[in-house]
Amino acid sequence: MPCSPHSLAEVIDSELRARGSSARAAKDRAYLKSGLVHYGVGVPTTRAVVHNALRMADLDHDGVIELAEELWNSAGDLGMNDHERPDSSSPELEPSGSATPVYECRSAAAMVLIQMKDHLGAGDSDFFERLLRQSRTWALVDPLAGDAVGPLSEHDAEFAPVLERWASDDDFWIRRSALLAHLRPLREGRGDFERFSRLSDAMLEETEFFIRKAIGWVLRDTARTRPEMVFDWMLPRAHRASGVTMREVVKHLSPEQRNALLAAKGTRRSRAGSG
Repeated sequence: MPCSPHSLAEVIDSELRARGSSARAAKDRAYLKSGLVHYGVGVPTTRAVVHNALRMADLDHDGVIELAEELWNSAGDLGMNDHERPDSSSPELEPSGSATPVYECRSAAAMVLIQMKDHLGAGDSDFFERLLRQSRTWALVDPLAGDAVGPLSEHDAEFAPVLERWASDDDFWIRRSALLAHLRPLREGRGDFERFSRLSDAMLEETEFFIRKAIGWVLRDTARTRPEMVFDWMLPRAHRASGVTMREVVKHLSPEQRNALLAAKGTRRSRAGSG
């Protein structure tokens, strides 16, 4: 018998909690500098738990949103020792008393949205944006933006103004999301390179690491199938790109293209410095 979204969220939370490791939880919390509760469950295991749970479900659009919302807001164990309790001032936390969200449940929520994305569309952009703003870590932002918003935006033109708006948002995680929404389509030889290149050109000189890395990452994966296009776009901009971006861009280019970009970057910078 199909489960309600609420019951399904409880099943997923219980399964994740049972598979947790306190040692891994401490390690993951430190690695991600996280303010969330961690059960200590790896991504493959979380994905398997979600997949198995969804087999019990027959969810429509509203059910998918409700399940994701339930998981996103699932509270952790309030009986944990004080020295293990996350910092309540963390920007990942919403003002909700003593309840602290669980990282693995938020990861599971992202996986639900990814696996059930055929039920979703541009009408859910506000919901996605709220989750992205609350994520505050690449480990949640990247799958939401790259694997959920990305495929949806490719097939729903009403996402276009949303990505344009995100690209100029004050929150760098939202700007990163606008970039990573192009990752999968461009990696697979499709996608809107004109829009991505325009958005990334405006961010190319940002100092934020996660923006620099995102630009390089998308260009690197685009170059797997269209190296000439990436090279031609980057060459006149090489002097503006950071080392973080450039190291990613050149990974799938030919030695000649790589050398030309690195030379253009170094030459322009040297001339600017001597002036």
